This record gives sequence, C-alpha cells and structure tokens, in this order.
Amino acid sequence: MGEVFVRSSLVPVLLILTVLPLFLSITPSIAWRPWPNHYNSSDLQFGGSKKYEGSSEFVHLKYHMGPVLTANITVHTIWYGTWQKPQKKIIREFINSMSAVDSKRPSVSGWWKIVQLYTDQTGSNISRNVHLGAEKNDRFYSHGKSLTRLSIQSVIKSAISSSTNPLPINPGSGLYLLLTSDDVYVQDFCGQVCGFHYFTFPSIVGYTLPYAWIGNSAKQCPGVCAYPFAVPDYIPGLKPFKSPNGDVGVDGMISVIGHEIAELATNPLVNAWYAGQDPSFPVEIADLCEGIYGTGGGGSYTGQLLDGHDGATYNMNGIRRRFLVQWVWNHVVNYCSGPNALDQ
Repeated sequence: MGEVFVRSSLVPVLLILTVLPLFLSITPSIAWRPWPNHYNSSDLQFGGSKKYEGSSEFVHLKYHMGPVLTANITVHTIWYGTWQKPQKKIIREFINSMSAVDSKRPSVSGWWKIVQLYTDQTGSNISRNVHLGAEKNDRFYSHGKSLTRLSIQSVIKSAISSSTNPLPINPGSGLYLLLTSDDVYVQDFCGQVCGFHYFTFPSIVGYTLPYAWIGNSAKQCPGVCAYPFAVPDYIPGLKPFKSPNGDVGVDGMISVIGHEIAELATNPLVNAWYAGQDPSFPVEIADLCEGIYGTGGGGSYTGQLLDGHDGATYNMNGIRRRFLVQWVWNHVVNYCSGPNALDQ
C-alpha cells in the first residue's frame, strides 16, 4: 500500500498530460520518477497560471471512516544494515522539521500543515506533532541482505521483541520506519518500488502496527529512486541536480520518507483516506502527486524548484537543512499543493 512506484520507460509528455486526469479516475496511481525537460530558476519566475497542479474533477478522494493519526505521532526508526552518522542526521532532521515552528519558508512544517487538514470521523485533525521516538540499530543484518515483503515484518518483530533495548509497542500513534542501507536488496526494489507502507500482521509480529519501508538506492538504482539527484544511464546528456545535503542516496530517500509518512498518517490501516474502489490497492494523498515538487509540475516536469547559492536543488527548508519533497493532495481545494507554491 502507498507504494512509491518506478517507471521503466519514457512516455511522451503530451500524452501524459492528456490522459493523466482520466488515468487517475480509473486505476490506482502508478507513481513514478518523472524525467524533466525544464531547468529550475532560483527566483521562481513562471509565466502563466499553473495553480491547479495535478487537479482533476475525476479524482474522488474519499474518507472511508477508518482511523487517522490524531494523537502526537512518534516515529520509531529501524536502521537496517550499515549507516553512517551523517546519513542518520539528515533523516532525523527531516522528521523533526515536520513540527518545527521557526523554519525558513518554504518549510517542511508548511508541507506537513497540508497533511494536517485531514480529519477522522469526529472531525479531529491529524496531529501537528511529529517527533522521533526510540530507534533500533540492526547493523548485523539479522535477516540477511535480501528481504521479502513479509520478512520486513519479521525485522520489525525482532526490533520490538529484542532482549536489549526493544522498540516500544505503540499501535495508536506510533509509526515504524524501516530504512535499509544501500547494500540491502528488498523485493521489488528498483524494479517496481522505492518504498511502501502497510501494517504488520498479528500472526507475524503479534500486533497491528503501521509501518513503512524505504531503501537507500545509492548503489542499486540511484537514477530511479534518487532522481533527480541521479539520472538513468539510458538518457544521454541529462544532468542530475546537486543534492542539498551532499548524499545522493539519502537525499533521494527523503521525498519517499515524506510520501510514506503522509500516507501513514492519513491511511494507517488502509481504511481511511484514499481514492479508487479497491482498498487493497488504494490511491493515497501522496500517490496523486508523485513527481510534482513545485508550481507547474506534472507530466515530465518536476515544477518550479529552488536553487541554492551552492548550486543545490531543493523546495523546502528544514530546521537547518534543505530538502526536496514531493507535494501531497489537498482535499480542501482538490489539487496537489506544497509550501513552495507560487500562489501562496
């Protein structure tokens, strides 16, 4: 559920823009990394009105009466494999930035405010508070360097049942984030997905816990899952953007982490906010905006982004760092939105 998909071939931009609204109405979103034909401008100048990025009268995002995360959200991270301290710092700051109150605009916390617009059946909004909880290091690859979707749940079980420093069991407001290092292969990684979320099965883990997995693609498929900080080898002449934190794999993970946390908050048990008729394959709030990072985004174009003085590309500010994070669907105005939109 909530999978960040990858696309294996290019489609003409005109065709994408023509069929996208209809496509979203009839089938779950096949989210993919877009291949841009524009470059960014540091002053965010853009001709013409592009307010309604990704908007469509055919998109019917509905609330299906399931729970959303209205209590303070605690993210429990499982670092599976070999992780460097600077890599962990980048990801931790991104998560902490969701609740930051004094970040420079456009900010990650401004992006999270869009997620907060979603409510449960009592009218309670998703919590504004997202913070890091206990973490678990699995540096010895307890389940090997090749994981299946089910064995991912076994890794989570090991983390919460460990004899030393087990993760707390928090089914009400906890999110379990399994991050695999760049030398770990996960089923369907690179070929089909860059990350996904679901909930654990009591038969495997003992509890129903919302979780997400995201992999570091730096060694396996950076041109797919770390785009646009890396580009596919089969597109000659296309230059990657400079990553804002100097780590292509981790900077590429950031948007996928944001994608999955937004969907975990709004659809933790796959019975809350989604579009489409099939709850086993829902189209969720980030799926609808995959590949859109700024005003004018859609088709093969990421949208208007920001270029730092050091040449790095980003669209949001965290507490001390910059990040590139995809937009999410705003159900109030019925289009994709982000804090760097030109009309805000």
